[in-house]
Amino acid sequence: MTSRAKKGSRKHASDLRGASRLAVDATARVTGIVQEMHGAIGGAPARLFSAPVYAGIRAVAKLVGSSVDFVLARLEPLLGESVPGAEREAALAVLNGVIGDHLAATQNPLAIEMRLRVAGGPRPRVIVLVHGSSMNDRQWLRDGHDHGAALARDLDATAVYVLYNSGLHVSENGRELAARLERLVSSWPVPVEWIALVGHSMGGLVARSACHYAEEAGLGWRDRLRDLVCIGAPHRGAPLERIGNLVQRLGGVSRYSAPIAKLGRLRSAGVTDLRHGSVVDEDWAGRDRFASRGRGRDRRAVPLPAGVACFALAGTTAQAQGRKKKKLPGDGLVPVESALGSFPTTNVAVAHGVGHLELLGAGVYPILLEWLRK
Repeated sequence: MTSRAKKGSRKHASDLRGASRLAVDATARVTGIVQEMHGAIGGAPARLFSAPVYAGIRAVAKLVGSSVDFVLARLEPLLGESVPGAEREAALAVLNGVIGDHLAATQNPLAIEMRLRVAGGPRPRVIVLVHGSSMNDRQWLRDGHDHGAALARDLDATAVYVLYNSGLHVSENGRELAARLERLVSSWPVPVEWIALVGHSMGGLVARSACHYAEEAGLGWRDRLRDLVCIGAPHRGAPLERIGNLVQRLGGVSRYSAPIAKLGRLRSAGVTDLRHGSVVDEDWAGRDRFASRGRGRDRRAVPLPAGVACFALAGTTAQAQGRKKKKLPGDGLVPVESALGSFPTTNVAVAHGVGHLELLGAGVYPILLEWLRK
């Protein structure tokens, strides 16, 4: 559902119910890990005699959780609601980035549902902004500058901010965004002349995914798409996620450490997608087939949208490049090569002396404005 600039309220009871369910889930998960470690160390006798104990712990946790959920559901009208603060929204975005797929699968009230926030009156030009992993639609504002607000002002356009659960697969968010943009355009009060998609970090992958699924389904908004701008997006993967995956795999080489290695799986589907820059779903090409070939190409060989001006901005923590500098470091999270992907060389730029979040600052804005003014 599309919302206007005014932020919706949040029921306090929903937060409490979501937190209690999460606590029960965490208790069950940790209990399972401890039980596996006990069995691995003590062998068959330990597994046999300890099973009823661990089953009892899980049963008690489930009973307590159900009771709390039941009580809070009935107290909901009394606890009231309020407008969420920025700190709570930021914390919720991080929680969804880490375990958002689990929250969605268990129908936890803390799971973020995608929505579009329209800032300002409707104009024929629409700029859609898609935030990065573990962030939200309000975090485009950095040091008083907001790419969306600035672009809307300078291009006489309307900024539309996307909020989504970044713990879900990029493909899931891509499909959902494609569908929601179709509904947005069909209900727009004035005819839409052109659309520009601007994605930061994971948002760039979600934007590309939305283009793919919109084209696949023949959605009308795809014909109005003029520009795609990716800012610090890991088109060829993010090394930090690969390190997490390696640690998980190494933890599983021993039967004693295997239970502990399961903690590494707490990374959400969205985070693991960043390993290779996934854009489409698992069945489109097959993860394993491309796993060893992802470094020199965009993940899954998904082409950039045809007939669209595609731009990529990378960041590097290095200052102005010296003559002898062969390879620039990335922005702290995404390598330069990954951020530039397979975009046309005439449509890429590298911002020096900036980190991943500083790509949201006013210092790189002139680059974005020049691209979208073409």
